[in-house]
Amino acid sequence: MGKQVIVVGGGAAGMMAAGQASACGAEVILIEKMKRLGSKIAISGKGRCNLTNAGDIADFTRYYPGNGKFLYASLKEFDNQALMEFFQKYGVKTKIERGGRVFPEADDSEVIVKALKEFLEKTGVKLILEQAVERIITDEERVTGLQLKQSKEVLPAGAVIVATGGASFPGTGSTGDGYAMAEELGHKVIRPLPALVPLRTLEQWPKELQGLTLKNVSASIWIEGKKKAEEFGEMLFTHFGISGPIILTLSRIASHALSLQQKVEIRINLKPALTFEQLDLRIQRDFAKYQNKQLKNALDDLLPKSMIPVMVHLSQIDPEKIINQVSKEERKRLCRLLQELQLHITATLGMGVAIVTSGGIDVKQINPATMESRLIKGLFLAGEVIDIDGVTGGYNLQAAFSTGFKAGKAAAHYVHTTV
Repeated sequence: MGKQVIVVGGGAAGMMAAGQASACGAEVILIEKMKRLGSKIAISGKGRCNLTNAGDIADFTRYYPGNGKFLYASLKEFDNQALMEFFQKYGVKTKIERGGRVFPEADDSEVIVKALKEFLEKTGVKLILEQAVERIITDEERVTGLQLKQSKEVLPAGAVIVATGGASFPGTGSTGDGYAMAEELGHKVIRPLPALVPLRTLEQWPKELQGLTLKNVSASIWIEGKKKAEEFGEMLFTHFGISGPIILTLSRIASHALSLQQKVEIRINLKPALTFEQLDLRIQRDFAKYQNKQLKNALDDLLPKSMIPVMVHLSQIDPEKIINQVSKEERKRLCRLLQELQLHITATLGMGVAIVTSGGIDVKQINPATMESRLIKGLFLAGEVIDIDGVTGGYNLQAAFSTGFKAGKAAAHYVHTTV
């Protein structure tokens, strides 16, 4: 029994690690504290599960703002094509959507969970559900087992794989348990913060535009008055502020800055394809076309209808003003507003709705070739519990599956050769 591998956490990384360790000949137990496996997978991609990206795997590391290079070995060994082939073997056909996002053809994340469960069943993994882990037991330098929280039972183990996830979406079981386990064994945990998370604004006007999606706009993030990053694509106004793909991507920077109590701004360019001069000429043409109309009725060619009253108010131009009476200075003010619509960010929506966690167990203490701890022999780490997070588009789940695959394979090898 001392040769068995115990995996803690039944999410993407944990299920892949358990199945792979078992497929490599190890006796494997998978422990999950929730009633079911794959709770977070089930809600990912709005219930459709964006399981990976179809882009060139050689480019993947740049899509992880935190420690992408650490993933090089894992992604190389179990890449996006291998992942899609894995699921195809279990009857899951996939499709590629905008931006290379890969989804199951069924548009249902449950087919992914079902396939992983079949993998565990086929490879003979033993499951323990609704049991949390109290602590990992070591003889100071190597893993010897772990203790369950509720039953206090001690399970002997030659290797333990911690794949407990981060601290985002705690309702799915990701409550940061793995951080405490790792810290107790001497590991450094980089402060977990919400990432890929909607942002709250000081301004109240986004509430008036709730539900409005803007496409082909750019948003830049400014920290203490300095521009840090810019994204182009789609965003959404909400009752609390802003969300959507480009905002979620920028939210990681906002989250870190807010944790340091720094001033955070998002500036939206509604017409990024035009220079200021080109936009000014475009507005002049529209003004000539609607010269006898009131300003509030003359911007239909320029803006979504629901956005016009808000933009006119922010421009501080009288909405009743006839277009041919709008001054050059007022026109240029409107022009600037269209290209630098400022929002002051007061907070993120927090871990409860964050798609991923930024932060986690320090990668410097993990061997990227095996996912084994550099401090404790026989302790392996996989998935979001590590200080790795990617942008939207399937990168985070690919990282979970790839690190889980590598950890499972390495743990099986470890118990066969050293225990």
